[in-house]
Amino acid sequence: MALELGEFFHDLRQDVLLRASAGQDFLESEFALGIAEELTQAGVIDGFESCPYKAPKGQRVDGYWFEEDQDTLSLFIVDYANRTDIQSLTRTEVETIFKRLFNFFTASLDGLHTDLEETSPGYGLAREIHDRSNAFSKVDLYLFSERVLSEKLETIEDRDFKKWSISHHIWDISRLHRMETAQGAREELIIDFEEVYGQQLQCLPAHLTSAQYESYLVVMPGKLLADLYGRFGSRLLEQNVRSFLQARGKVNKGIRSTIMTNPEMFFAFNNGITATATELVTEKQNGSVLLKSIRDLQIVNGGQTTASLFHTQRKDKASLDKVFVQMKLSVVEKEKSEEIVPKISEYANTQNKVSAADFFSNHPFHVRMEEFSRRLWAPALAGSQRETKWFYERARGQYADGQAKLGVADKKRFIAEFPKAQMFTKTDLAKYENVWDEKPTYVNLGAQKNFAQYARRIGKEWEENSARFNEHYFKRAISRGVIFKTTEKVVSTAQWYNGGYRANVVAYTLALMGHKVKAAGKSINYEQIWNRQKISENFESAIRILSKAVHENITQPPAGISNVTEWCKRDGCWESLKSMDLDLPAEFLAEMVDESRDKENLKDAAKVQKIDDGIIAQREVLKMGAIRWQQFKEWCPGRLALSPRDQGILDVATKIPRQIPSEKQSIILLEVLERAKAEGWI
Repeated sequence: MALELGEFFHDLRQDVLLRASAGQDFLESEFALGIAEELTQAGVIDGFESCPYKAPKGQRVDGYWFEEDQDTLSLFIVDYANRTDIQSLTRTEVETIFKRLFNFFTASLDGLHTDLEETSPGYGLAREIHDRSNAFSKVDLYLFSERVLSEKLETIEDRDFKKWSISHHIWDISRLHRMETAQGAREELIIDFEEVYGQQLQCLPAHLTSAQYESYLVVMPGKLLADLYGRFGSRLLEQNVRSFLQARGKVNKGIRSTIMTNPEMFFAFNNGITATATELVTEKQNGSVLLKSIRDLQIVNGGQTTASLFHTQRKDKASLDKVFVQMKLSVVEKEKSEEIVPKISEYANTQNKVSAADFFSNHPFHVRMEEFSRRLWAPALAGSQRETKWFYERARGQYADGQAKLGVADKKRFIAEFPKAQMFTKTDLAKYENVWDEKPTYVNLGAQKNFAQYARRIGKEWEENSARFNEHYFKRAISRGVIFKTTEKVVSTAQWYNGGYRANVVAYTLALMGHKVKAAGKSINYEQIWNRQKISENFESAIRILSKAVHENITQPPAGISNVTEWCKRDGCWESLKSMDLDLPAEFLAEMVDESRDKENLKDAAKVQKIDDGIIAQREVLKMGAIRWQQFKEWCPGRLALSPRDQGILDVATKIPRQIPSEKQSIILLEVLERAKAEGWI
């Protein structure tokens, strides 16, 4: 059963208290970070940089995100006082809170930074807004609140301020609860074309009445498509692997040229877009089918076309009145979206092969990590008799789903087995891994962009040798997560920490530690950390030394750079840190293992995984049985090219159980099946 609002509020409060190890002063920051992580995972926002600043003049900001590609500045403010019960948030209070955030924005435009200390977290952001005010035309104001929004406040209208469009977004406790109880799904987009745009869209049904799903061809006005992108940004593109993995929003020169010089030919020249939805509302008029509204529109191919329309209209002031885009629209049931939408995206992107790096949640890498997380027990902490597991959330909402239908007793057992503090996501994993692979600049780009970089690398490595992703890899990742979480606590409790730049300090501290350990010919003793589920005192002492040095370094960026967080995204910051004359404590290095031993462990683990892969593959092949393999053999001619080797192994499979394919042969058979699926084999 789903959490009631009161229980959700209690759990959220306890989670904030758990995160805020530094005490009351940092509760607001931890609340903001926790909500921002949830919304980033859900695709509601692209990222969040903590930047707590309060002024007696009625100015306040708690965080920001600047998405240059999308022409948008996002500013965040928090309403949090560690309340013990659910309280109401009135319209007057909302307007007052947003007024403080807006005051910070306007003061920054007017040169607020000249009145601030350069070491203040607010200084860098205020100066950034002032110096880059011409780089964005849209400002999204976000309010995160632990209270329930009054029903009397339905909407806050968008408005214009000088050359900027100002939008307001409220995430109160009830809205967060709705998102959580929707089985972890993102908040769906519901677009009413008739109500919002005053028009319906003509569409042509392209499915048979007996088809398992509906599909349509739609003529989409370019102006409307650009407006949708301006309103919803990357939320339209969550299922588009290319928009996710590549720099979003880059303008294609060919598309721009057509818009500027030949707009009436856009429909003919452009390949159009491919999209999915979970529900449509249509009506028939005079023999035509009109599209009235759409639920959960997702552009799975054509993100660059969409972004190019938006930016060419915004930056070049181009008219899109004569631009029309063809849209292939498929209606996919929500329950089947995880399985079907990736395939639509993959096959729609055939002009440039979508590789394994495109990394949907059902990629075999994630499936394997999930399997390890459900199977492997982590050793009990000292003083405890209970072993636990680390829950890998392969798809958003799995942790909540796992408890949704459980009774009270079963839910307690679930949480005891998978503590909330030991739940981690794909973006968490990418963060843990990239800092130790000396990619801290990626981590500082934000969760989504960091994951994109990680996905490219892991996807390529999976294709080369999937056996390297084994139990040892999983346990090492968990150990890295333990180190990461501990470093966050160490930084939060440090005397020099003033509430700013923690994410930057943590990323660079661990990357620098890894760099120096490697330079000493050593490796982190991950096996020891896994067995203890914590780091040693000497390890923690080394973190304290490095983190203080890192903080001092990054908060003194070179001349001409005012924003510390933006400086941390540059390679120059990492090079500056690596050149610091700083030694690790001898006691810490003594606990490390020789690098050669670590490499040997990796090799041994890969060998074991290859054996496991073979056993699993053989089990799957035997499960299909001879009759099914015979059907597959008869299906292949004219549809799937088989090599003599493939044909020979397939012949063996049709004789099960008289003949049993070997483990190696079974792996080949499953690879053939995967190729067949792309050609229509079910």
